[in-house]
Amino acid sequence: MTEHTLSVEGHGPVLLARFDGPPHGLVGPDLAEQLAALVDRATDDPGVRAVVLTGAHPDRFIAHADVRWLQEGGAASPKAGPGLAGGIARAGAAARRVGPESVVSRTPLWGAVQLDKLHDTLLRMNTSGAVFVAALNGSALGLGHEIALACDLRIAADGDHQLGQPEILLGFNPGGGGTQRLPRLVGNHRALLMILEGRALTPAEALEAGTVDAVVPADELLDTALARAAHLGARDKAAIAACKRAIYLGGSATLPEGLHAERREFLSVLTGHHAQAVMRSYLADTDTSGDLPLYDTDAYAAALSSGSFPTMPTTGLH
Repeated sequence: MTEHTLSVEGHGPVLLARFDGPPHGLVGPDLAEQLAALVDRATDDPGVRAVVLTGAHPDRFIAHADVRWLQEGGAASPKAGPGLAGGIARAGAAARRVGPESVVSRTPLWGAVQLDKLHDTLLRMNTSGAVFVAALNGSALGLGHEIALACDLRIAADGDHQLGQPEILLGFNPGGGGTQRLPRLVGNHRALLMILEGRALTPAEALEAGTVDAVVPADELLDTALARAAHLGARDKAAIAACKRAIYLGGSATLPEGLHAERREFLSVLTGHHAQAVMRSYLADTDTSGDLPLYDTDAYAAALSSGSFPTMPTTGLH
């Protein structure tokens, strides 16, 4: 199996990571492991505020998953219907938590373990305080598209590219989150028809459908993505994580459950040092100016640019 690598370079508080799966732009298990490590780094390092993901292939973000990886994993796994397969998936998740990978990798559960870990990586992107931006420099099919869907923002280069979920044409359904994240962007019915047909979208069609947020000239893609990543990543990291958890996890729950998720995140962040410092400063500015800073056009514009209204000196704050 061809080695796949994820090269990472720093741009201030933003990391630029390039998927490289030569010669076709595929993603395999080694690259999935590197993506997991990158998500850990972005989440845990306070100096990393955002990540831009792009492809090293000149025309592909990620072509799709390495089909040999999928075929061999499927062949080595126990044959099962949906009910038994659900039990295997749960067993794989449990094995990943308690068993050494060197041992589990030699069992029939290894495919389920790898899938569970991939789902966990993409879900952690949705709960991380770092902002993830997909800079789609070319086509993204199957798992490549699913990784882009797991990002918070998707910017595509204009061109003759394909974006979508064609797995059904290979005899199976999406397995990297496509059946869950695509409906949350475009609605259940539209997502079902897109997945059943297996036809990829052009960047312009993806923009119309809502699976990408912008389409820009190819030579402007990375600058645009880095700028947007830096802009959104400038907000407080704890607040970003709270917003993402409330929306990604609570937004698909019932309204009472979603409101509970919002309350939990709101109360957690509201008591934090940064929020308290900003609010104290906001109140002081209100008293000094006689009006609300949010209604001061210049002050509001400065906060949008910097990511926060200014804070008071930290001495004495708790």
